[in-house]
Amino acid sequence: MLSDRIAHCYDGAVFAAMALRRLGFPPLIIDMDGVRDDDHVLAIFKMNGRFGSIAKSNFVGLRYREPVYASLRELVMSYFESYYNVAREKTLRQYTRPLNLTSFDSLDWPFSDEALEAIGDKLSEIRITKIITPAMARSLSPVDQRTYEAGLIGANKAGLYKPA
Repeated sequence: MLSDRIAHCYDGAVFAAMALRRLGFPPLIIDMDGVRDDDHVLAIFKMNGRFGSIAKSNFVGLRYREPVYASLRELVMSYFESYYNVAREKTLRQYTRPLNLTSFDSLDWPFSDEALEAIGDKLSEIRITKIITPAMARSLSPVDQRTYEAGLIGANKAGLYKPA
């Protein structure tokens, strides 16, 4: 990751969790899951009892959040309107409970590809929280053109998920 000087959201979240740990926060990540879209991984932290997050994304609206959110759900929902695919569908559906990366210390997680694989495997196993019902999903409006274009300013188009 560091030697390549490029990162996907997963790499960025793990890197941010490492930095947060150096600052005295627990290294926590969550995985937000979309339909017909990529997952999005966040490093999360709490300050003064409120949640914030650090993230890397091709989409403008899927990055950093100030620590002003009272709950993890509230933090995740702040990403809802900006979590869309190239078909202009709002795709966010669920998120995992936080994963504390200290449980991967024995694998030297900040510096090991093996640890990154183990972390990814664990994220796919842990409990999820659904955020909308199927009926709600069916009634979602598409993302308007202006919002769509604004969200992709500076994006690497080759790295975007393209639904079938």
